[in-house]
Amino acid sequence: MARAAHRSPSAKSPSATQHVREPAGGPVIDEDFEARVAPYRCELLVHCYRMLGAVHEAEDLVRETMLRARRARERAAEREREGTAGRGRKGTAERARKSTARAGRPDERAELYGIATRACLAALEGRSRRRLPSGLCGPSDDPHAPLAPSLDVPWLQPFPDALLGGQEERAVRRGSLRLALVAAMQALPPEHRAVLILRDVLGYPAEEVAALLGTSAAAVEGALRRARADLADVSAAEDAVAGPDDGAAGALMDRYVRAFEDADVPGVVALLTEDAVLEMPPIRLWYAGRDACGRFLERLFEMRGTDWRLVRTAANAQPAVAAYHRDDDGEDYVLHTLQVFTVRPGGVARNVVFQDARVFAAFELSPVLAEVR
Repeated sequence: MARAAHRSPSAKSPSATQHVREPAGGPVIDEDFEARVAPYRCELLVHCYRMLGAVHEAEDLVRETMLRARRARERAAEREREGTAGRGRKGTAERARKSTARAGRPDERAELYGIATRACLAALEGRSRRRLPSGLCGPSDDPHAPLAPSLDVPWLQPFPDALLGGQEERAVRRGSLRLALVAAMQALPPEHRAVLILRDVLGYPAEEVAALLGTSAAAVEGALRRARADLADVSAAEDAVAGPDDGAAGALMDRYVRAFEDADVPGVVALLTEDAVLEMPPIRLWYAGRDACGRFLERLFEMRGTDWRLVRTAANAQPAVAAYHRDDDGEDYVLHTLQVFTVRPGGVARNVVFQDARVFAAFELSPVLAEVR
């Protein structure tokens, strides 16, 4: 995983012009708060997703972060107003504005990350980490193994690229959103995970991370060394992964879609790497190797028929498809799964197949394909 150079939190900050309303006898209200923090919502969502491994939980924590930050701003302004009582209304309002400006400029972004990270750490206390099937058990060699979902397992979820809001380069930072890397991050102790993200992904210096997390710079550096060591193999492998806009990867995915829709098992298998992996949360089952994946695909076509349509999308800065199959009545194509692909120079190296209503909702997938080409 490439390490980011630290950029000043104010480099892309909104205008410093702020307005604080001070109703007579009432609390100080920071009216510009929403406008100031709006540019940070997307990157905070990505940050919370990296920490938690689930989009819906990340959205909840971003809302909580914004609420906490707003209350902190207004409490700071209120304290300033009370401290200047008796100096006149004009002076009070002016000092309140300055207090809010000092609290919000230029470290507002850093403070938001601190609040969000602490909220994530609190949410993770006593909770089992999110996983993929390959992190729970060994591969299966039985293509006809029972497909029983394990609903008691907190499964890792994919992240819709559509939620990046045009900030892909800034939010993704060369592979830091890849599904395999996010999965590996979940295996780290939460504090190490937080340090790794704040230091290597976001580029904050050790002293600033220590201040955000209420620890020492030495503790931050120690946690960072251990986290880097734990993720060394995964990070190196992710450097060779193609993104959804990579030309060669796009051409390979076009061939994959055609072969799958034709129910051409040999054609699909030919596009896989020799050590390709297929896993299917919430089923505690996965396959390793091109041949094993092909045998399971034959079973899938036997179970669901050979009439499929795949709709291209993107997840975790990787190619993905929504898979629809013809229903039993032969009238509609109904949603089956979301599939997220890891594409390397030699072909498709991993296909993580999600069958989860929350994942479908996050990607806004229609339960029935509206138009069939």
